[in-house]
Amino acid sequence: MAMLFLIVAAVLPALILVIFIYRKDKFEKEPIPQLLKGFVFGIFSLFASLLLSIPARSIGLFPVEASTFSEHLTTAFWGAAVPEELAKFFFLWLLLKRNKYFNEYFDGIVYAVCVGMGFAAMENIIYLISYFDQWATVGIGRAFVSIPAHFFLAVAMGYFYSKAKFGKPENRKQNLGLAICLPILLHTAVDSLLMITEILAISGAAFYAFLVLYIFMLSMSKQRIETHLETDAAILKAETTEKTADAENVNDSVEAVLASTSNEKEDNGDLNS
Repeated sequence: MAMLFLIVAAVLPALILVIFIYRKDKFEKEPIPQLLKGFVFGIFSLFASLLLSIPARSIGLFPVEASTFSEHLTTAFWGAAVPEELAKFFFLWLLLKRNKYFNEYFDGIVYAVCVGMGFAAMENIIYLISYFDQWATVGIGRAFVSIPAHFFLAVAMGYFYSKAKFGKPENRKQNLGLAICLPILLHTAVDSLLMITEILAISGAAFYAFLVLYIFMLSMSKQRIETHLETDAAILKAETTEKTADAENVNDSVEAVLASTSNEKEDNGDLNS
């Protein structure tokens, strides 16, 4: 029974954020099976990230145990940010490369969040099992820190992925680069600040720096969500206006043809008489 509660506690925060982003989709909601597929892809991405982080550690890119500031920084970068965000990006690309439902700016954020939350849920299960004796305490902490952080990173990735897909072609490479690099940089900052709180001399400063970063990421995520929703609304309005104008033009054409036909009939009647 305890294991069941542990799994629920690990997965529930991620599912809540998936439901949140799904409900934010105001226009053409994504099919539930596609969202579940994205979530499962996120689980796969965690194991794929190990294929990068384990070799990186074996060749000395980051230490097994970090104690100094620089060691924490390299561990955060090579041990977490790079392998995890690259793996999530790869599975996001795999999910969307032939996805006919990916047809709005906001969709990129929705699918990226599903992948990110699948990763976060699986990572959470592993962490809580590792700290089984105190899983409830660890679970609460991660529900308010680690899970939302993965959400913020996913929003950033999905935001720029959509811009690469639907934005100006000349900016495609730049937006793809941002979809990969920005989450890596933010992830590095988050993890390194959390890690260096273990260094007593700078733990207080690191904690306050993390709070500032957390609030910044929250604010930027909210802004990016609203931006893509507004963009989709503007596109939908433009398309509706265009269709209305086309319909009016068709009606005018039909009325002109009918009027012309009526006149021809009247002229023929006059000739016959």
